[in-house]
Amino acid sequence: MSADMDRAEIVLWVRHADGRWSARTVWVVVLDGEAYVRSAFGRRSAWYRRVLRHTDTEVEVEVPGVRLSVALRPVDDPELIQRVSGTYRAKYGLNWPGPVESMNGPEAAATTMRLTDVGQVTQLSA
Repeated sequence: MSADMDRAEIVLWVRHADGRWSARTVWVVVLDGEAYVRSAFGRRSAWYRRVLRHTDTEVEVEVPGVRLSVALRPVDDPELIQRVSGTYRAKYGLNWPGPVESMNGPEAAATTMRLTDVGQVTQLSA
């Protein structure tokens, strides 16, 4: 991923069991060339629970006309989760210190997921 554009948010499109899609806007960070997202509401979030059930997930990048199919994979490495927390703090902490602390709390941090199968997404930089 290149660093030519700083994306503050992406839209995750998650398919329901009945085939409907729902959208959720989430913060995205990039660390070592990999994109990560978290559920602000921890495991209570409906989109997060659907993704864990291996539901098809798409991400819509905030660039007109671009919608990419990706997979989200849970991150269970405590050191990586801590580094992702630092990336959230660096990217969003100055403008949104309260929400960042919530995103870095234990409940939200436990939902850290890596976007995989992203391909050439130059729109997701740190």
